[in-house]
Amino acid sequence: MNKMTKKERVLAAINKEKVDRIPFSIWFHMPEVDQDAVALAEKTIEYAHLYDVDFIKMMPYGNYGAHDFGLSCTFYCTETQPVFERKFAINSVEEWNELEAVPGYFGEHGKTLQFAKELQKQLKGEEIPYVQTIFSPLTTAKKLAGMRIFDDLRSNPEYVHHALEEITKTTIDFVKANKKYGVAGFFFASQCSSTDFMTEEEYKEFGTKYDLQVLEACNEDTYFNIVHIHGDNTMFELLADYPVQCINWHDRWTVPSMEEARKITDKCLLGGINEKWLTTAEAHEVKEHLREVIREAGPRGMMLTPGCVAALETPKVNFYAARTAVEGLFEEFDK
Repeated sequence: MNKMTKKERVLAAINKEKVDRIPFSIWFHMPEVDQDAVALAEKTIEYAHLYDVDFIKMMPYGNYGAHDFGLSCTFYCTETQPVFERKFAINSVEEWNELEAVPGYFGEHGKTLQFAKELQKQLKGEEIPYVQTIFSPLTTAKKLAGMRIFDDLRSNPEYVHHALEEITKTTIDFVKANKKYGVAGFFFASQCSSTDFMTEEEYKEFGTKYDLQVLEACNEDTYFNIVHIHGDNTMFELLADYPVQCINWHDRWTVPSMEEARKITDKCLLGGINEKWLTTAEAHEVKEHLREVIREAGPRGMMLTPGCVAALETPKVNFYAARTAVEGLFEEFDK
């Protein structure tokens, strides 16, 4: 088979077509540079070339969206200490009702938008898809308040709905602004769609209602949108029906398995690399680790990625090993 471009490879996987090799990507935080859009773009491209990834999952720091609504963070700016929340923005239920939307180019959203602009500029036309990371409105609300969000949405739902409406406006404005800078789509992270936090009916009211508004904006003029379903005891089937091309979750250490997911959805599946295991694995073990998941799910409609962000302490040799292990897997299993 002729060698594909990275974009061709990604599109073929989305469409469950034959590929010259299964698409691969890896992502991790870069706290030493993630407060400077230019430096973050430089480092992102450096790693993209180093590990020869097929797409870039952009890695702004995880609290960027909440910071603009008043979350206070500690910025260590070292290789080993990611940004950490210092003080929540919401300390009383009434404060939800005071929250107001900000423009999608404001503050930390603006810095993250600049990151997309810098990627486009520095890639100089190189054909590698890059997807911007965004968070579900309810996830942003949880970052603003911590676990009290779940008590507040039950005691004063109208206040929380107001806040979610305002966060959604900002998120949609940010999504639209990113499209000017060539993003292929968005990595939509949902960190609250778990029965550990709320019932499925509650999630439909406070999560799905706003998620779908954001995803409608994401799908305009893009081809590569991913829903990331975070954590244990997730509402996988509910989010698997979302209007996205791809699904990413912790498939190697929570349910469903990749094999089970194939029975639930026909969307392209992203995963197969246990990001926890990778921190202590031996490089020679990685090939068989990836073979296991391809045996389960087949090589089509698949991209080999971590189930979530790779840990900062992961030995870099294991990233190389994962990329090398991808070679030949499609031919081996596409019988």
